[in-house]
Order: sequence, then structure tokens, then C-alpha cells
Amino acid sequence: MFRKSLNLGVATLGLAMMLGGPAHAEETFKLGFLGGLTGYLAPYDQPSLDGLTFGVDEINKAGGLQGKYKIELVSRDMRSETAESAVIAQELAGAGVNFLVVPCDVDPAVAAGQISAAAGIPTMSSCASTPTLPGIVGEYMFSNYTADNLQAAALGDYAMKQGYKNAFVMLSKDTPYTQKLPEYFVEVFKKKGGSIAGIIEYKMGQQDFAAEVTKIKGLSPAPDVIMTSAYEPDFPAFIKALRAAGITTPVLGSDGIDSPTTLALGDVAEGVVFTNAGFATEGSALAKFFADYKAAKGKEPETLYVATGYDIVKVLDAAVGASQGKLDGKSLRDAVDGLENVAVATGTMTYKGMNRVPLRTVALNKVTGGARALVELVTPAAADVPAAQ
Repeated sequence: MFRKSLNLGVATLGLAMMLGGPAHAEETFKLGFLGGLTGYLAPYDQPSLDGLTFGVDEINKAGGLQGKYKIELVSRDMRSETAESAVIAQELAGAGVNFLVVPCDVDPAVAAGQISAAAGIPTMSSCASTPTLPGIVGEYMFSNYTADNLQAAALGDYAMKQGYKNAFVMLSKDTPYTQKLPEYFVEVFKKKGGSIAGIIEYKMGQQDFAAEVTKIKGLSPAPDVIMTSAYEPDFPAFIKALRAAGITTPVLGSDGIDSPTTLALGDVAEGVVFTNAGFATEGSALAKFFADYKAAKGKEPETLYVATGYDIVKVLDAAVGASQGKLDGKSLRDAVDGLENVAVATGTMTYKGMNRVPLRTVALNKVTGGARALVELVTPAAADVPAAQ
């Protein structure tokens, strides 16, 4: 994920720079988390924090990062407000965090990241998937989740394998996620020989999709497939209106609809295919994570964002090993940037040579009987991945 425009200026950079780099307590690694635990980001940042906390507890029981550095987790709710994200980032920088995890949305991630970068603190978004995010903030910012252009490459390739010849695309210019991911899909689909039956824009939160559905119903010939990166509450409203109009065209979505809400839509969402960061196949690391989580919590995670939150702790453990225990910001930043094939719950992650956007496997899921069914796990060919814009 996610959201909103990237043209954000933060007026409080000077204060962050005065704060300086983090202070370190011996044998302690202070990990800061700021996210939308209330507001529109709660379905994404809450499970990310849940997984992060699970990972912290697990590694602390084993002696800490690299068996030596116990993690002290400090979490704050920025209430899904960009300005509050910057304020809390200042607070956590002043508290001396070694590493900062920021929201699953571009604007607050940029706001917080500019503060932490100025203070020399390595920073990672919990699940923002805009591939240009690290470049916007600078060398101390990393992504954690599967990037939009990777998801689009997987969706475009899947569409062609299904024999779809023409696609209809619905996007919103209100956020990079809802605009760029569909645009990346268009680029991939056309490059592979497909055609675009039409592109229509919607406004986030508009609730009524009658006009969009009417346009789709009037297309001749009808599209073979509909692609969108709309998410809650827009995607449920759209798919309900689409099916109510009798349109049975297959729908492709992205990780923003990887939620209990989508699975609870019943027949309306049946057959929808969407991308995310992994699938718990038998014997996989993700299956083990789900089993460990269930043993500890009494239930499996409702969303994959729990696992990707957990992944951050595995990356930190590998980074502390690579830095040979140096916890200063530059050493940690360089260590993360050089990681290759780190084993995490969702598979492996590589940062080396990736401009701080991890190379990950993409899972294609199909909504089947109110549950996720695996279509395939893919790593798109580099030539198929659109350049980040």
C-alpha cells in the first residue's frame, strides 16, 4: 500500500536535524513504531504492529538481536493524520530510537521519514508499496512491502496467461497507489500484446459507483477483465454495484483488498484475483509462522500484514549481524542496504542493488468460498517490471 499525493513539504525538518542521531543504551536496541492505529490506516498498521510485536517478543526470548541486543519497542498512534506523523517522529527521534517503522501510507511515511532521515535514523514503512518512496525521502528510508510495479507485473502476466485480450481499468488520482498501480498494469498488459478497453477515474470514498458500472456495461465489445487497485471502502462498494448490474467479468485487484472485509463479501467477491506478499503453502516459512502465531494467540492472523510486520524484525536481526553489532544509524542503514536473501516469514527479501525497495515474491490469490486460494507464487522477470515513477 498506499495512499495520497507525494508533493509533501514538512516544515519541521530543522527541529529534527537539531535532535541529532539516536542515543544507544548498551545491549538494548530501541525500535520505534508510529502508525495509524485508529482512522483509515488501522486495517493495515494495526496488524503490522501486531506482527512486529510478535517478532520482538520471539527474538527477545532468544536473547535479542543476534542473541545480544534486547529490543525495546516504543509504539505511538498517529491517528492516520500526516501532521501527527511528523510530530511523533520528532518525539521518537528525541527518545533515541535506533530504527523507526512508519505508516502504511505514503504521505505520513514521507512526513515521518523526512524527520528521521534528518536525524540519521534508518526508517522503514510498514507496508507502503509505492516504489518511489525511498527515493523521495532519501538514503535512510526503506520499503518493506511488495512494490506496486512488481504487483502490476504479476497481474499483467497473469491476465495474459488467462487469455484476456482487452482490459478495462478503474483508477483514482487521489493516491499514488490507486493511480500508479493500475497505470503500471496498463504498461505491462499492452507490452505483452493486450489492449485497453477503457480507463475510468473515481474519487476515493465516493460510495456510489453507478456511473462507473453503467459505462462498463455499455462497452462493446465487453472487456475480458477489469483491473483496479481500489481498496476499502471503495472496492466493496464497486464490486457490489458491478455484480448487482449483472456484470460477471473477472476482476483483478491488489493487496489493498487482502482483508477480512473482502472475504466476507460472499458470492459478490467470488473469483476475484488479487496480489499480496505471500501464501502459506504446506511446509513453507509462512505456514510455520501462522502455526506459531496460532499457538501463541489461539487464532491465525486475519491478514498477511501481520506476517510482513514480523518480517521487519527478521530484517533487523540480519542487519545487526551484518553491521557486526554497530547500532549507529549509518552502520545500520548500510547493513540493511546490503542484505541479500534474508529468510523471513513470507519467503526471502533482498535489498542489495534494489534502491532500498526489497525484491520479494508476489502471491496471486483467488477469493474462493470466502477464503484465499493460491493461484501461483511468482517473481516477475526484471524486464517485465515497469520503471518506478
